[in-house]
Amino acid sequence: MKRRHFLKSTAIASIAAPFALHRTASAQSRSANRKMTINLVCGAIGVKASQTRAIELAAKHGFESVEAHSSYLAELSDGELEALNADLMEKKLVWGTSGLSVDFRKDEDTFKRGLKKLPRLAAGLQRAGVKRVNTWIMPCHDELTYLENFKQHSNRLREICKVLDAYDLRFGMEYVGTATLLASRKYPFVHTMAEILELVEAIGTGNAGIVLDSWHWWQAGDSVADIENLNKEDIILVDLNDAPASIDKNRQLDGKRELPLATGTIDAKGFLNALAKIGYDGPVRAEPFNQPLRDLEDDPACKVTVDSLKKAFKLIG
Repeated sequence: MKRRHFLKSTAIASIAAPFALHRTASAQSRSANRKMTINLVCGAIGVKASQTRAIELAAKHGFESVEAHSSYLAELSDGELEALNADLMEKKLVWGTSGLSVDFRKDEDTFKRGLKKLPRLAAGLQRAGVKRVNTWIMPCHDELTYLENFKQHSNRLREICKVLDAYDLRFGMEYVGTATLLASRKYPFVHTMAEILELVEAIGTGNAGIVLDSWHWWQAGDSVADIENLNKEDIILVDLNDAPASIDKNRQLDGKRELPLATGTIDAKGFLNALAKIGYDGPVRAEPFNQPLRDLEDDPACKVTVDSLKKAFKLIG
């Protein structure tokens, strides 16, 4: 190992190590029947917040983890990053995931530009002690057949995963199972757990996994047994949502969901207990795309979200 690379790696370790110990202690402090964390992702509930504001809201309302903003973290000096992680520890929070910055769905030039910027952002995440990055997969396309789309996704996402792996980051992809969205374009694409696992295998870098959303799990017709057949390392992030009770399953709209346990349409108990059974130890967020929730002010939106997640977590055991 070259001396400069060794010194850089040592510096990163010195910043992130105390936070790694805190992350372990936080996991041990949670109840014995769950290791997963209640995660705040402000954008998912209509709250616009900076990184520091998100941390403040997460601590105030009893979340256990918070989304990492890669562009913000990449700009921090070592001293500023140490101070930020110290604040997280004081507030008894850990990092959740960070959204992927690369747009891999458009033309090749757009993809290459995003990929070129990724190492800098990934380095910022690594320095902060963040371990997970996530994105979602569009389940249809107007021009690419399934096979053409699969090849494009596997090739582009493999390049992304190689970069993330160099910075000790795991990468999760959310399959989208909504029936009405699947049928909105000419060619269907990945929309079930089995298919997303095939994409993970095709990428083949060892650091790719899935984002498991209870909404898409339900829409795709996947089962509790399907979750129980996974390893905890297969899952990078979990979304917990419910569905309107008055709409037929095949007519549900992706952008009109409910907070966990709002209607009981989706089997949250079976879903969460399957995750607990396999020992999933990552973040769980609510992503309801719910307009009444988005219309609330920041504090009420955070409170009603965390209350719904805490209520759902009581089903574990």
